[in-house]
Amino acid sequence: MAYFLAISSAALYGAADFLGGLASRRAGTIAVVVWSQASGLVMLVLLLPLLGSTSPSRSDFIWGAVAGIAGSIGVGLLYRALAIGTMAVVAPTTAVCAVVIPVLAGVLAGERLGVFTVTGMLLAIVAIVLVSQEKGHAHVARKGIGIAFLSGVAIGFFFLALARTSPAAGMWPLVASRALSLVLFGALGLVSAHQLRLPAPVAKIAIAGGVVDMAANALYLAATRYGALSVVVTLASLYPASTVLLARVVLGERLSTLQVAGVGCALAAIVLIVGFE
Repeated sequence: MAYFLAISSAALYGAADFLGGLASRRAGTIAVVVWSQASGLVMLVLLLPLLGSTSPSRSDFIWGAVAGIAGSIGVGLLYRALAIGTMAVVAPTTAVCAVVIPVLAGVLAGERLGVFTVTGMLLAIVAIVLVSQEKGHAHVARKGIGIAFLSGVAIGFFFLALARTSPAAGMWPLVASRALSLVLFGALGLVSAHQLRLPAPVAKIAIAGGVVDMAANALYLAATRYGALSVVVTLASLYPASTVLLARVVLGERLSTLQVAGVGCALAAIVLIVGFE
Protein backbone atom coordinates (compact mmCIF):
# COMPACT_ATOMS: atom_id res chain seq x y z
CA MET A 1 0.00 0.00 0.00
CA ALA A 2 2.81 2.45 0.89
CA TYR A 3 4.49 2.05 -2.46
CA PHE A 4 1.22 2.43 -4.35
CA LEU A 5 0.66 5.70 -2.46
CA ALA A 6 4.19 6.84 -3.35
CA ILE A 7 3.73 6.05 -7.04
CA SER A 8 0.40 7.87 -7.02
CA SER A 9 2.05 10.88 -5.38
CA ALA A 10 4.71 10.89 -8.11
CA ALA A 11 2.06 11.01 -10.82
CA LEU A 12 0.30 13.90 -9.09
CA TYR A 13 3.51 15.79 -8.31
CA GLY A 14 4.41 15.69 -11.99
CA ALA A 15 0.98 16.92 -13.04
CA ALA A 16 1.12 19.72 -10.45
CA ASP A 17 4.55 20.79 -11.68
CA PHE A 18 3.28 20.90 -15.24
CA LEU A 19 0.27 23.02 -14.27
CA GLY A 20 2.39 25.35 -12.15
CA GLY A 21 4.94 25.78 -14.89
CA LEU A 22 2.23 26.38 -17.47
CA ALA A 23 0.61 29.07 -15.33
CA SER A 24 3.99 30.68 -14.63
CA ARG A 25 4.56 31.11 -18.35
CA ARG A 26 1.44 33.28 -18.50
CA ALA A 27 1.74 35.28 -15.27
CA GLY A 28 4.14 36.19 -12.46
CA THR A 29 5.59 33.28 -10.50
CA ILE A 30 4.79 34.76 -7.09
CA ALA A 31 1.13 35.28 -7.95
CA VAL A 32 0.84 31.76 -9.32
CA VAL A 33 2.40 30.27 -6.20
CA VAL A 34 0.12 32.28 -3.89
CA TRP A 35 -3.00 31.11 -5.71
CA SER A 36 -1.86 27.49 -5.89
CA GLN A 37 -0.77 27.39 -2.23
CA ALA A 38 -4.04 28.94 -1.10
CA SER A 39 -6.19 26.51 -3.07
CA GLY A 40 -4.31 23.51 -1.69
CA LEU A 41 -4.63 24.78 1.88
CA VAL A 42 -8.37 25.39 1.52
CA MET A 43 -8.87 21.88 0.15
CA LEU A 44 -6.93 20.29 3.01
CA VAL A 45 -8.72 22.28 5.73
CA LEU A 46 -12.08 21.26 4.29
CA LEU A 47 -11.03 17.60 4.29
CA LEU A 48 -9.52 17.49 7.80
CA PRO A 49 -12.81 16.71 9.60
CA LEU A 50 -13.20 13.66 7.36
CA LEU A 51 -9.75 12.24 8.09
CA GLY A 52 -10.36 11.02 11.64
CA SER A 53 -9.00 12.08 15.03
CA THR A 54 -5.37 13.12 15.36
CA SER A 55 -3.02 14.31 18.12
CA PRO A 56 -0.20 16.34 16.59
CA SER A 57 2.66 17.33 18.88
CA ARG A 58 4.67 20.53 18.98
CA SER A 59 7.45 18.72 17.15
CA ASP A 60 5.07 17.81 14.32
CA PHE A 61 4.16 21.46 13.81
CA ILE A 62 7.81 22.49 13.93
CA TRP A 63 8.78 19.96 11.27
CA GLY A 64 5.74 21.04 9.28
CA ALA A 65 6.97 24.63 9.46
CA VAL A 66 10.46 23.57 8.35
CA ALA A 67 8.87 21.73 5.45
CA GLY A 68 6.91 24.90 4.67
CA ILE A 69 10.06 27.00 4.43
CA ALA A 70 11.91 24.43 2.31
CA GLY A 71 8.85 23.79 0.19
CA SER A 72 8.28 27.50 -0.39
CA ILE A 73 11.80 27.93 -1.71
CA GLY A 74 11.55 24.74 -3.75
CA VAL A 75 8.23 25.43 -5.41
CA GLY A 76 9.02 29.07 -6.12
CA LEU A 77 12.29 28.17 -7.83
CA LEU A 78 10.70 25.21 -9.59
CA TYR A 79 7.87 27.25 -11.12
CA ARG A 80 10.38 29.85 -12.27
CA ALA A 81 12.61 27.18 -13.83
CA LEU A 82 9.62 25.56 -15.54
CA ALA A 83 8.56 28.96 -16.86
CA ILE A 84 11.89 29.81 -18.52
CA GLY A 85 13.23 26.36 -19.38
CA THR A 86 12.16 23.15 -21.07
CA MET A 87 9.84 21.26 -18.72
CA ALA A 88 11.18 17.87 -19.77
CA VAL A 89 14.66 19.07 -18.79
CA VAL A 90 13.88 21.00 -15.62
CA ALA A 91 11.75 18.29 -13.97
CA PRO A 92 14.36 15.47 -14.06
CA THR A 93 17.11 17.83 -12.90
CA THR A 94 15.03 18.85 -9.89
CA ALA A 95 14.14 15.25 -9.09
CA VAL A 96 17.76 14.08 -9.17
CA CYS A 97 18.86 16.84 -6.81
CA ALA A 98 15.90 16.21 -4.49
CA VAL A 99 16.59 12.51 -4.14
CA VAL A 100 20.28 13.07 -3.36
CA ILE A 101 19.45 15.01 -0.19
CA PRO A 102 18.07 12.03 1.80
CA VAL A 103 21.17 10.05 0.81
CA LEU A 104 23.51 12.77 2.06
CA ALA A 105 21.51 12.98 5.28
CA GLY A 106 22.02 9.26 5.72
CA VAL A 107 25.78 9.63 5.21
CA LEU A 108 25.96 12.33 7.87
CA ALA A 109 24.05 10.00 10.20
CA GLY A 110 26.72 7.32 9.71
CA GLU A 111 25.23 5.25 6.91
CA ARG A 112 27.58 3.73 4.33
CA LEU A 113 26.92 4.16 0.62
CA GLY A 114 26.62 1.05 -1.49
CA VAL A 115 27.95 0.54 -4.99
CA PHE A 116 24.56 1.21 -6.57
CA THR A 117 24.13 4.45 -4.63
CA VAL A 118 27.55 5.76 -5.66
CA THR A 119 26.85 4.74 -9.25
CA GLY A 120 23.52 6.55 -9.11
CA MET A 121 25.08 9.76 -7.84
CA LEU A 122 27.67 9.71 -10.62
CA LEU A 123 24.92 9.00 -13.13
CA ALA A 124 22.98 11.96 -11.73
CA ILE A 125 25.89 14.27 -12.56
CA VAL A 126 25.99 12.88 -16.09
CA ALA A 127 22.23 13.39 -16.40
CA ILE A 128 22.42 17.04 -15.39
CA VAL A 129 25.16 17.66 -17.96
CA LEU A 130 23.21 15.92 -20.72
CA VAL A 131 19.87 17.61 -20.09
CA SER A 132 21.63 20.98 -20.14
CA GLN A 133 22.60 20.53 -23.78
CA GLU A 134 19.90 22.70 -25.36
CA LYS A 135 20.44 24.21 -28.78
CA GLY A 136 19.83 27.95 -28.93
CA HIS A 137 19.07 30.27 -26.02
CA ALA A 138 22.03 28.75 -24.20
CA HIS A 139 22.08 31.41 -21.49
CA VAL A 140 18.38 30.90 -20.66
CA ALA A 141 18.84 27.13 -20.70
CA ARG A 142 21.74 27.28 -18.23
CA LYS A 143 19.82 29.66 -15.99
CA GLY A 144 16.86 27.31 -15.94
CA ILE A 145 19.07 24.36 -15.02
CA GLY A 146 20.73 26.30 -12.20
CA ILE A 147 17.39 27.28 -10.73
CA ALA A 148 16.16 23.69 -11.09
CA PHE A 149 19.22 22.46 -9.18
CA LEU A 150 18.54 24.82 -6.26
CA SER A 151 14.87 23.89 -6.34
CA GLY A 152 15.74 20.21 -6.07
CA VAL A 153 17.91 20.78 -3.01
CA ALA A 154 15.06 22.64 -1.28
CA ILE A 155 12.54 19.96 -2.22
CA GLY A 156 14.88 17.31 -0.83
CA PHE A 157 14.79 19.04 2.56
CA PHE A 158 11.01 19.32 2.24
CA PHE A 159 10.80 15.53 1.84
CA LEU A 160 13.06 15.00 4.85
CA ALA A 161 11.16 17.39 7.10
CA LEU A 162 7.76 15.85 6.38
CA ALA A 163 9.14 12.37 6.98
CA ARG A 164 10.15 13.41 10.51
CA THR A 165 6.53 13.95 11.58
CA SER A 166 4.63 11.28 13.52
CA PRO A 167 1.71 9.18 12.24
CA ALA A 168 -0.45 10.54 15.08
CA ALA A 169 -0.18 14.01 13.56
CA GLY A 170 -2.34 13.08 10.60
CA MET A 171 -2.25 15.79 7.94
CA TRP A 172 -1.69 18.69 10.36
CA PRO A 173 2.01 19.03 9.42
CA LEU A 174 0.86 19.79 5.88
CA VAL A 175 -1.49 22.46 7.22
CA ALA A 176 1.43 24.10 9.05
CA SER A 177 3.64 23.75 6.00
CA ARG A 178 1.18 25.20 3.52
CA ALA A 179 -0.02 27.99 5.84
CA LEU A 180 3.55 29.20 6.42
CA SER A 181 4.31 28.94 2.72
CA LEU A 182 1.24 31.02 1.88
CA VAL A 183 2.20 33.69 4.42
CA LEU A 184 5.78 33.86 3.10
CA PHE A 185 4.77 34.22 -0.53
CA GLY A 186 1.93 36.60 0.27
CA ALA A 187 4.32 38.83 2.20
CA LEU A 188 6.90 38.60 -0.57
CA GLY A 189 4.30 39.66 -3.11
CA LEU A 190 3.23 42.65 -1.03
CA VAL A 191 6.77 43.80 -0.21
CA SER A 192 7.92 43.51 -3.81
CA ALA A 193 4.70 45.14 -5.07
CA HIS A 194 3.96 42.17 -7.33
CA GLN A 195 0.47 41.98 -8.79
CA LEU A 196 -1.23 39.01 -7.09
CA ARG A 197 -4.33 39.05 -9.25
CA LEU A 198 -4.43 36.59 -12.11
CA PRO A 199 -6.50 36.45 -15.29
CA ALA A 200 -9.32 33.94 -14.87
CA PRO A 201 -7.86 31.28 -17.22
CA VAL A 202 -4.47 31.42 -15.47
CA ALA A 203 -6.07 31.42 -12.02
CA LYS A 204 -7.93 28.21 -12.88
CA ILE A 205 -4.67 26.53 -13.88
CA ALA A 206 -2.92 27.72 -10.71
CA ILE A 207 -5.80 26.56 -8.50
CA ALA A 208 -5.87 23.16 -10.17
CA GLY A 209 -2.11 22.87 -9.70
CA GLY A 210 -2.40 23.70 -6.01
CA VAL A 211 -5.12 21.13 -5.39
CA VAL A 212 -3.23 18.41 -7.24
CA ASP A 213 0.01 19.30 -5.41
CA MET A 214 -1.68 19.08 -2.03
CA ALA A 215 -3.13 15.69 -2.92
CA ALA A 216 0.38 14.55 -3.89
CA ASN A 217 1.77 15.82 -0.58
CA ALA A 218 -0.89 13.98 1.38
CA LEU A 219 -0.19 10.72 -0.45
CA TYR A 220 3.56 11.12 0.07
CA LEU A 221 3.15 11.84 3.79
CA ALA A 222 0.91 8.79 4.19
CA ALA A 223 3.40 6.64 2.29
CA THR A 224 6.31 7.65 4.57
CA ARG A 225 4.37 6.37 7.55
CA TYR A 226 3.79 2.90 6.16
CA GLY A 227 6.88 2.13 4.12
CA ALA A 228 10.66 2.48 4.08
CA LEU A 229 11.59 6.13 3.47
CA SER A 230 14.32 5.31 0.94
CA VAL A 231 11.92 3.39 -1.27
CA VAL A 232 9.09 5.89 -0.81
CA VAL A 233 11.36 8.79 -1.79
CA THR A 234 12.56 6.83 -4.80
CA LEU A 235 9.06 6.25 -6.08
CA ALA A 236 7.83 9.77 -5.27
CA SER A 237 10.84 11.21 -7.12
CA LEU A 238 9.76 9.59 -10.37
CA TYR A 239 7.41 12.54 -10.90
CA PRO A 240 9.34 13.87 -13.95
CA ALA A 241 7.80 11.06 -15.98
CA SER A 242 4.33 12.62 -15.86
CA THR A 243 5.71 16.15 -16.32
CA VAL A 244 7.63 15.08 -19.42
CA LEU A 245 4.63 13.21 -20.79
CA LEU A 246 2.29 16.17 -20.30
CA ALA A 247 4.83 18.60 -21.77
CA ARG A 248 5.20 16.35 -24.81
CA VAL A 249 1.46 15.82 -25.33
CA VAL A 250 0.15 19.30 -24.44
CA LEU A 251 3.02 21.59 -25.43
CA GLY A 252 4.68 19.44 -28.08
CA GLU A 253 8.12 19.87 -26.51
CA ARG A 254 10.85 17.99 -28.37
CA LEU A 255 14.18 16.88 -26.96
CA SER A 256 17.53 16.31 -28.64
CA THR A 257 19.12 12.87 -28.55
CA LEU A 258 21.45 13.97 -25.74
CA GLN A 259 18.56 15.35 -23.72
CA VAL A 260 16.59 12.14 -24.15
CA ALA A 261 19.60 10.25 -22.86
CA GLY A 262 19.87 12.74 -19.99
CA VAL A 263 16.24 12.27 -18.99
CA GLY A 264 16.75 8.51 -19.03
CA CYS A 265 19.90 8.82 -16.92
CA ALA A 266 18.09 11.06 -14.44
CA LEU A 267 15.30 8.56 -13.90
CA ALA A 268 17.79 5.68 -13.66
CA ALA A 269 19.88 7.66 -11.17
CA ILE A 270 16.88 8.22 -8.90
CA VAL A 271 16.28 4.48 -8.70
CA LEU A 272 19.97 3.62 -8.19
CA ILE A 273 20.59 6.24 -5.49
CA VAL A 274 18.08 4.95 -2.96
CA GLY A 275 16.45 1.97 -4.58
CA PHE A 276 19.24 -0.55 -4.01
CA GLU A 277 20.68 0.43 -0.64
